[in-house]
Amino acid sequence: MSHYIGNSIQPFTAKAYQTGDFLDVSSEDLKGKWSVLFFYPADFTFVCPTELGDLADNYAEFQKLGVEIYSVSTDTHFTHKAWHDTSDTIGKIRFPMLADPTGKLTRDFGVMIEEEGIAERGTFVIDPEGRIQIVEINAGGIGRNASELLRKIKAAQYIAAHPGEVCPAKWEEGEETLAPSLDLVGKI
Repeated sequence: MSHYIGNSIQPFTAKAYQTGDFLDVSSEDLKGKWSVLFFYPADFTFVCPTELGDLADNYAEFQKLGVEIYSVSTDTHFTHKAWHDTSDTIGKIRFPMLADPTGKLTRDFGVMIEEEGIAERGTFVIDPEGRIQIVEINAGGIGRNASELLRKIKAAQYIAAHPGEVCPAKWEEGEETLAPSLDLVGKI
């Protein structure tokens, strides 16, 4: 699968660890709600726990928007549990941590670093119909920001609910949007 905006995600199933339990997660679980697949290189590393800790600290805000977070790495669900049990930062996580030891899901989203068998830092926001609305891929040394992800999701949800409107740069919830039209051309 390519990671282009508007494409539907491919069917998948994965083992996951979530707050003391192992569970199965599939593409069916994403239907009907907004979801984030948050790929990261590996458990027990350096930038990854800072990103996942930031998501954990903002998880309640994502939940208020009806968004589920799914972190994904090529580690096993057993490794996710061990990391959750031994790291104070990772211990804060309440969202499902998907295991992709075969790399199938990581490859389907086009973020596998083949030479290393690990994922790029890829973020995919998926709408309730299973279509990709936001894609962000960062180099390994560049961590992501949960607050900026929240802002982008609010914009995506706004335009989904308000056809014909668009959100300008740095748009924040409650600010003015734009309604593209012939009269607006050249006036911005």
